Amino acid sequence: MSYGKKDEDADTGLVKVDRTQVFQEARLFNSSPIQPRKCRILLTKIALLLYTGEKFPTNEATTLFFGISKLFQNKDASLRQMVHLVIKELASSAEDIIMVTSTIMKDTGGSTDAIYRPNAIRALCRIIDATTVQSIERVMKTAIVDKNPSVSSAALVSSYHLLPIARDVVKRWQSETQEAAASTKSSGGFSLGFSGSSASIPVNNSTMTQYHAIGLLYQMRMHDRMALVKMVQQFGAAGAVKNPAAIVMLVRLAAQLAEEDANLRKPMMQLLDGWLRHKSEMVNFEAAKAICDMRDVTDAEVAQAVHVLQLFLTSPRAVTKFAALRILHSFASFKPQAVSVCNQDIELLISNSNRSIATFAITTLLKTGNEASVDRLMKQISGFMSEITDEFKITIVEAIRTLCLKFPSKQAGMLQFLGGILRDEGGYEFKRAVVESMFDLIKFVPDSKEDALAHLCEFIEDCEFTKLAVRILHLLGLEGPKTSHPTKYIRYIYNRVVLENATVRAAAVTALAKFGVGQKDPEVKRSVEVLLTRCLDDVDDEVRDRAALNLRLMKEEDELATRFVKNGKLPQSEPNWIALQHHIADGFFFADNMFALPYFEHQLVMYVTSDDKSTFDAPFDLSKIPVVTREQADAEDRTKKLTASTPSLKPPKVGPAKAAQTGAEAAASASAAAQKYAQELLQIPEMSEFGSVLKSSAPVELTEAETEYVVSVVKHIFKEHIVLQYDVKNTLPATVLENVSVVATPSNEEELEEVFIIQAEKLETDAPGKVYVAFKKVNGEGSLPISTFSNVLRFTSKEIDPTTNEPEEQGYDDEYEVAEFDLAGSDYVVPAFAGNFAHIWEQVGATGEEAEETLQLSSVKSIADATEQLAKTLCLQPLEGTDIPVSQTTHTLKLLGKTVNGGRVVANVRMAYSSKSGVTTKITVRSEEEGVAALVVGSVA
Repeated sequence: MSYGKKDEDADTGLVKVDRTQVFQEARLFNSSPIQPRKCRILLTKIALLLYTGEKFPTNEATTLFFGISKLFQNKDASLRQMVHLVIKELASSAEDIIMVTSTIMKDTGGSTDAIYRPNAIRALCRIIDATTVQSIERVMKTAIVDKNPSVSSAALVSSYHLLPIARDVVKRWQSETQEAAASTKSSGGFSLGFSGSSASIPVNNSTMTQYHAIGLLYQMRMHDRMALVKMVQQFGAAGAVKNPAAIVMLVRLAAQLAEEDANLRKPMMQLLDGWLRHKSEMVNFEAAKAICDMRDVTDAEVAQAVHVLQLFLTSPRAVTKFAALRILHSFASFKPQAVSVCNQDIELLISNSNRSIATFAITTLLKTGNEASVDRLMKQISGFMSEITDEFKITIVEAIRTLCLKFPSKQAGMLQFLGGILRDEGGYEFKRAVVESMFDLIKFVPDSKEDALAHLCEFIEDCEFTKLAVRILHLLGLEGPKTSHPTKYIRYIYNRVVLENATVRAAAVTALAKFGVGQKDPEVKRSVEVLLTRCLDDVDDEVRDRAALNLRLMKEEDELATRFVKNGKLPQSEPNWIALQHHIADGFFFADNMFALPYFEHQLVMYVTSDDKSTFDAPFDLSKIPVVTREQADAEDRTKKLTASTPSLKPPKVGPAKAAQTGAEAAASASAAAQKYAQELLQIPEMSEFGSVLKSSAPVELTEAETEYVVSVVKHIFKEHIVLQYDVKNTLPATVLENVSVVATPSNEEELEEVFIIQAEKLETDAPGKVYVAFKKVNGEGSLPISTFSNVLRFTSKEIDPTTNEPEEQGYDDEYEVAEFDLAGSDYVVPAFAGNFAHIWEQVGATGEEAEETLQLSSVKSIADATEQLAKTLCLQPLEGTDIPVSQTTHTLKLLGKTVNGGRVVANVRMAYSSKSGVTTKITVRSEEEGVAALVVGSVA
């Protein structure tokens, strides 16, 4: 055991416990007569060792257990309480513990005021196994409904531990658990029973039993949705449950049900709205948080939650204001317009003496404010940056980074602020956050490039963090040669060769080489050669080797040298193993192409950790790693940064977490979706010749969630093929589906020819399966066929024999028609990022074609919703911060993407909102490929 200095000096007698000494003292248990007080102290030492992670060997644990079991001869209540506690902890390491089962069972039914009864129940449930659970069923049922809340809670919590080993037995206790959840238990008092005296301590009314009971009921019914709905509605009624923690659990269950089933959304939202008015603040906060975390929550649904949080902002208690502000801060990341009504109250908190509250107030206003308020907020931030911790400084920096991406026109003032705090004192994480923000500005806001590089150059003159210096030098090498005056960066880089450690010197040499290779100005090239030649005398061999290599490459001046040093374009004909060398040479970065890095990393991990010893007989196959364009990677990266703080629904042990997703995020995850399915599709032999997945769509639901067969489809685009992946789930009880297939009929059969259908062999109840239908493009790999597919599910249905739990031999063939879906032009488009929309708009317009459409979106309630839906439907990347509407009446959305064939697609969407007619849009699309513009516009029309 390890102790701090304070523990070593403490004279407590219990902290400095030695396992060997305690084991020797255990002979006290064999003394006669039994001394309760000394035995309790020794048992406390044993418990202390067990709770601090000390493990007794099996033989010692067994010896202790048999010694402790002799203490049951004494009737002292407090001693018996400690005996049960220690037996429970020794149960995992001692042998033959089951011999005390009858004694412990006897203690579970002692007098109603016996203080050892809860401990006896906990110990009993630890010493039995799956085969003996039935023998304690009567005891547990009685304890669950016991009038003593401590006994009832002990039985309920112990039932949690029994569920994994005897679920069927525990599920039979539902009626008792239901009764415990519906009642409020109380007890008059109990005796502590210390030797020499007896004290009675009153126990106040307790409702914690309700929390434990509702949690256990959920575990019992978690796979029965209708039972869960009934439970939430029954206990959600006003006054049915008193315990706030229990209501918090109901809040999370209601939110989960609303997320999973659209038909339950309205009744569950009504319950959540009622809990916003509960007398307990913790319930109010949980209900508000659940509503704000709800996926696709509307302004009307969230209005009351925001109003309640706004009232809490004026609370005199700091913790209440902080909690409300934190929820609003998180919610403002993806729905700032809904939080903007609180701005006046939030502004009053900027000067709050609690700097945690002030920080969240500032960052929330940065997310909800408009361009006009940015300068005023930046001045207020500067006033207290020196008074807060690095953790809150990082929060502010991330908010400013997001604001820069939303309002590029305000980058100058924010960049000046970032440059100022970069010179302040701070730890590595804080400085890294500032540097990363500047990197993002350089990447996504081209106008800020030279100013940001100047700030970074100044920072590395006195940078104490090697990792940051290396990253900045790499960036200077990439971006410096592209600027109007590249020579001014060479001095800063060479200073690092003279003044820094070997790691930084090596990075500086590589950065210098990027200014020399491919350089058109002979004076600049000669200067770089001179500087690199001086590095040949460096004391570090890595620095010398890099200098020598780069000098040789500068003399060669061939295409390979330029591409190696400057990370040039990856030719489509170039083998991937050469590409890998280029990636390794400099951080896996290319100017125009790169591997799908998350998928690449996953495949490498699978390769090196495989249990199959024959895996290493074959080299790692790079041909299966998809290559994405830099524009696609940048588009996804920008969207991730904008939605990084988007909250997600995470109810503990209530179901899988579901991340809230904006339309922009959904549109920008096209390449990630392709990576997700690529590995799965490559394992199917019939598709091995199709090549890499160019794009995978989001799942399209073809049935309602409550139907007997739940079907969704994902569209996979290959060069010459279209593969439809149908995810099928059988929800019928006691029924098995065999030979499941889907007959997909395209409306445009002249352009799509069916190749094969891969069936799902067997679908048991609630077990999902996959069916694949492949089509070949009749007009070749460059074609982009669109079509409407009708779908019929075909299968053989067999009932389960209840006596054998096996499907009957004879079944019957059946069909089930599901909804149609479209293969549209947007299914062939992936988002791409660029810094200058106007330039690309003119470029594509000069050489490509144009299509436009005017639409009336009467069902859309706001400009913000229209922006989100159009970006998602068109599957294009919003540029220049147009994904965040500034005005509520008019807006122009600028979008960019590329087709799977590589041609650029650019769209300009003008919108106007009217309360009578909804949102009127004029969509103008330009494309480099013939016919693509009309196809993309048709995706919306």
